[in-house]
Amino acid sequence: MKTYLAEVLGTFLLVFIGTASVVTGGFGGALPLGQEGIGLAFGIGLIAAAYAIGPISGAHLNPAVTLGVFLAGRMQAKDVIPYWIAQIIGAIIASLALWIIVSGQVGGHTGGFGANGWDATKWGVSSAFLWELIGTFTFVTVILGVTSGSHTTAFAGLVIGLTLAGLHFAIIPVTGTSLNPARSIGPALFSDSAAIGQLWLFIVAPLIGGAIAGVVAKTRIFEKD
Repeated sequence: MKTYLAEVLGTFLLVFIGTASVVTGGFGGALPLGQEGIGLAFGIGLIAAAYAIGPISGAHLNPAVTLGVFLAGRMQAKDVIPYWIAQIIGAIIASLALWIIVSGQVGGHTGGFGANGWDATKWGVSSAFLWELIGTFTFVTVILGVTSGSHTTAFAGLVIGLTLAGLHFAIIPVTGTSLNPARSIGPALFSDSAAIGQLWLFIVAPLIGGAIAGVVAKTRIFEKD
């Protein structure tokens, strides 16, 4: 139970810090953070969570990461669903907390809550899908690489967080960058119907990307001969 609670807390930290940077700063705030600021917020949120609860649960914070870790042979099947549930709960609590905070502001909050989505007039669904799939594959591959038995380093959390930030720099203009079904589910529940309608992509594509990364890692490509 301590492991699952750690995933709830860690995912809360990641989603709250990241999406708050969009809602209260982002592109429309009085002091807009812009694409780089938002990317760094998600990266820093991940670094904070990784070092805070990593020794307890591994700090997956993401169903796609959990699936990749499982397919790489690094966790038992019985833990996959509980991890997913814990991550989704953490993301929903983070979005609820943000909703409570900003809904009481003068005039009320009228925007979204950092939900993912793509502009169909600029990007087709296939492009959005591939961005999320390839981005998640890249992200999970880095995680599985720096946490493999022969490569473990005290800087793994920093490397993973900076990778997430870098991927945000590239993908924010297209989908807002998910790479994480839990991160997308929480904010979508507090946003408009468009976010709910597009949510399927941010569940399916990251899970496929994470699964491919896990299968690749299963070949022991990260292990020394």
